[in-house]
Amino acid sequence: MLPTPEGDGPARPAGLRIGPLDLADRVDEALRVQAVAFGLSEEEVGIRRYIVQRHMTCRGARALGAFTDDGALAGFVYGMLNDRAYWWSSVVEPYLRASGHDGWLDGSFVITELHVHPGFQGRGVGRTLITRLTDTAEEPRSILSAIDTESPARGLYRALGYTDLARQVHFPSASLPYAVMGAPLPLRRP
Repeated sequence: MLPTPEGDGPARPAGLRIGPLDLADRVDEALRVQAVAFGLSEEEVGIRRYIVQRHMTCRGARALGAFTDDGALAGFVYGMLNDRAYWWSSVVEPYLRASGHDGWLDGSFVITELHVHPGFQGRGVGRTLITRLTDTAEEPRSILSAIDTESPARGLYRALGYTDLARQVHFPSASLPYAVMGAPLPLRRP
């Protein structure tokens, strides 16, 4: 169980250390954070374990974690250079083409997952993770998908400069529609 966060600040949001994450090695811990933050079932966690491990072998894949003082993972982000051959791109491409934004699939760093344990949300952890990860991207822009509803996550993405490129995107295994969002890099700062 993660401790209650203490303190806050730009260098160490919520009293956490932000740093490189060997996601392949700590995939189970990351998926526990994602399961709590995103409400995943054990079956979904099992499927995502395989997906995350495969993603970490992709070109340009990298991850950052938010760590408590005792080394527990309180949040994580990972992404990679987008490729039109990836499954995600093949699903979103028709939606982006219909909205005139399919060019965003080229030359973009895709944020694949960003999750923060609920006990640490609302303290700048997600903002720090995503900005630090994209600050190292060589690509001129970033894309991601998020559930297509007004939420704190969508508010964060908008504050960082992401705009809707396509809405009501339906992934085969998801019950809710998603929005695809894009932003020029570097991301906007407050």
